[in-house]
Amino acid sequence: MSKVTTDNSANQSGLDCFFQISQRGSTLRTEIIAGLTTFLAMVYSVIVVPGMLAKAGFDPHATFIATCLTAGLGSILIGAFANAPMAIGCALSLTAYTAFTMVLGQNLPIATAVTAVFVMGVVFAVISLTGIRNWILRNLPVCIAHGTGIGIGLFLFIIACNNVRLVVANPNGIPVAFGNFTSFECLMTLIGLALIIGLEKLRVTGGILLVIIALTVVGIIFDPNLKFNGVFALPSFGEKSYAFSLDFASVANVAMIPIIFALVMTAVFDATGTIRAVAGQAGLIDKDGQIINGQKALTADSLSSVIAGLLGTAPAAVYVESASGTAAGGKTGLTAVVAGVLFLVILFFQPLASMVPSYATAPALMYVGLLMLSNVSKLDFSDFVGAMSGLLTAVFIILATNIVTGIMLGFATLVIGRVVSGEWRKLNVGTVLIAVVLVAFYASGLAI
Repeated sequence: MSKVTTDNSANQSGLDCFFQISQRGSTLRTEIIAGLTTFLAMVYSVIVVPGMLAKAGFDPHATFIATCLTAGLGSILIGAFANAPMAIGCALSLTAYTAFTMVLGQNLPIATAVTAVFVMGVVFAVISLTGIRNWILRNLPVCIAHGTGIGIGLFLFIIACNNVRLVVANPNGIPVAFGNFTSFECLMTLIGLALIIGLEKLRVTGGILLVIIALTVVGIIFDPNLKFNGVFALPSFGEKSYAFSLDFASVANVAMIPIIFALVMTAVFDATGTIRAVAGQAGLIDKDGQIINGQKALTADSLSSVIAGLLGTAPAAVYVESASGTAAGGKTGLTAVVAGVLFLVILFFQPLASMVPSYATAPALMYVGLLMLSNVSKLDFSDFVGAMSGLLTAVFIILATNIVTGIMLGFATLVIGRVVSGEWRKLNVGTVLIAVVLVAFYASGLAI
């Protein structure tokens, strides 16, 4: 008995030393609970992401495996390398961009899309390691970044509504019309969204997952199209996977530059903002206002997209739901490692995930979309030209169903608006250069 106790103490002290658990004022038990809390808060993503990618022709079984592996390996990487209590998963915003803009909107082959994801991860890693990220953050207007967030939120919301036919194509006049409100899938979606909002207000851990499970159970009982397929299965990519199927020749094209640029820009701003927010809640901001191990965290975040591209799924990012783990007391990378291990365990529950209907996942997408609309409050309306340029970016992302188009129009409006209003001194060379390049790509017809 004493030998076992001694061994356990040694193991705990090893973990304590590696993750600085005691030094950061935490305990092993707290870190494990925080990891479980984070996992429950974001596990819905491994159900939602494959469903979104399936709409664009990705094999849902293969992408479920790839998404779980990306979340598991990415979370373990950022936990062990950066000692950060932040979990990683495939970003819903960039999943929407991959599926509905790159593949469906611009007719890119799936192999090209996942290769672009890989390239974006490599570029983001270089940016994080070399300090170019700081140049980008100085030269890319914050108003355009916030506008992009708003637009992607609207994009996610309308995608979810379209998936359950809450909105449908309108053959006359305005492109969309309200769907059949009384249909089973529409009612389940709207009820699910209301339940998620209520549970999130009450801070119920795993509230989104609970609603997905509840709606799936209701579907099994009342929806004749939904069948129970079992619980366990050995994970397998299958024959339709795009894992390790990179096609570099297809991305060696100038028309791909705006697409990769949009991925990188969104990743840079999202990762920086999310990591800073979670780090702040965990008390990991130093006396100079910098994120402790911030460069390592950003590098791990970017390398997770490299992993995602290799495995054939959407870009990865730190999830804001990681804040649920830090709220539960998580202060070290052990929180992220625990969440990562749980994502690897869920690989064996593929039959359950494949059974989840679209009306069970749509409320989660709609809720995340609504959260992203909060970027409106971050726009500085005392800077009228900047705020309007950000809103224009958002509106045209949804009207054109293309993130790059919205960004291009936002940059162009910002530059012209600054010059006309006499605020040209607020412009910098980087902003003007990006605006000129993007407009030139569209004007020349090179943009996809």
